[in-house]
This record gives sequence, C-alpha cells and structure tokens, in this order.
Amino acid sequence: MKKLYKPIIGTFLVLFAFMNFGCSGVMDAITNVQRLQFKLDKVTGMKVANVSLSNFTSISSIGVIDAANLLAAFTQGKLPVEFTLNVLAKNPNDGTGGTKQSSAVIENLAWRLFIDSKETINGNVGNISVPGVGQSTNIPILMSFDLLKFFSNGQYNDLINLALALGGKSGSSSRVTLKVKPTVSTILGPITYPGEFDVVDTEFRGGN
Repeated sequence: MKKLYKPIIGTFLVLFAFMNFGCSGVMDAITNVQRLQFKLDKVTGMKVANVSLSNFTSISSIGVIDAANLLAAFTQGKLPVEFTLNVLAKNPNDGTGGTKQSSAVIENLAWRLFIDSKETINGNVGNISVPGVGQSTNIPILMSFDLLKFFSNGQYNDLINLALALGGKSGSSSRVTLKVKPTVSTILGPITYPGEFDVVDTEFRGGN
C-alpha cells in the first residue's frame, strides 16, 4: 500500500489543480515555465592560485611577485582557479503579448560547466526568484576547480591566457557554455525541464 501512496497523492494534486485553476490555468503555468530564458554575462572575481587576474589584460602585465606565485603553483602540479560566472535569467511573462504577469521561482538550476567545449565541474543553485517584469535577474554561480585537472596538457602560458580570456580586464564568457536543467515551481508542483539546454553569451535561450 505504501508504494501506491505517492502516485495517488500526485494524481490528486493534478486533479486538484485542474478543478481549482481550470485547464487554461494549468496550461498557463506550463507555458510560463517554458518561456524562461537564460544568457551568460561576465566572469568576475577571477583568481588563479589565489592571485587576482581581474585587472590584468595579458601575462606581461602581471607583476613579478604574482607571476612568481602563479609559476610556483604550476610547477607543483596545481593551478586552482576560482571565479563567479554570472547568469542572466529573463522572465518574459510581464503581462504583454497576451500572457499573464507572473514571477517564476527556480527551485533548482542544475548545471554543467564547459570551457572550450571541455566539460569541467557541475553543481546546482536554487531558490531563485525571477520577477515577470521583462528585465533580467542575475544568478551568480561560484566556480572553483583545478585547471590542471581538466587541461593537463596545457602549457603554463596557455592556461594563464585562458584564465585572462575568461576573467581578465578584457575577458568575456564567450569560451564558456553552461548546460542547465531548471526545476521551476508551479501550481502543479515543481516542474523539471525534460532535458538540458545550452546557455551562452550571445543570446537569451530557453528550453522550449
């Protein structure tokens, strides 16, 4: 009997939603979830081996002491990197175009980080409110890993240049792809997207 308990409750909740909100209300909830869009913004707070690279444009601009610390970490076989990848979430449900204005609550945003098409780390963030005002909401995601673990064949200059290209003074997230799978609160309960989709820096994208 216990095995049937959860399915029965789930069915009851769906029927309850239809009775109280109607078919159109349920469809609106699903449509609102599908309309959420994401885009990569800047990489901030770039640190490699605890050396901040945010204000540097090239290896030659890094000071002697910082450069020595970076090289020492590399020769010891470790090159820990830490930065914040800022993800913009946009909720187009602002009351225009025939849609009802509504906020979206992302209960969980599962993600996988790719740099130069190379998969690195994964994780999730949650409890994110995206108001239906037509403007984007920033989701800062802290990334922390060892560059040498995923780019073991990289030379010192290549790896530092990669970090600078991402989070240096003139850096961008153009070499980054974030594969995401959101779970969003609705009147039916949490709805998880059926599959991952790519978030890039060139345009807002959704899972529909």
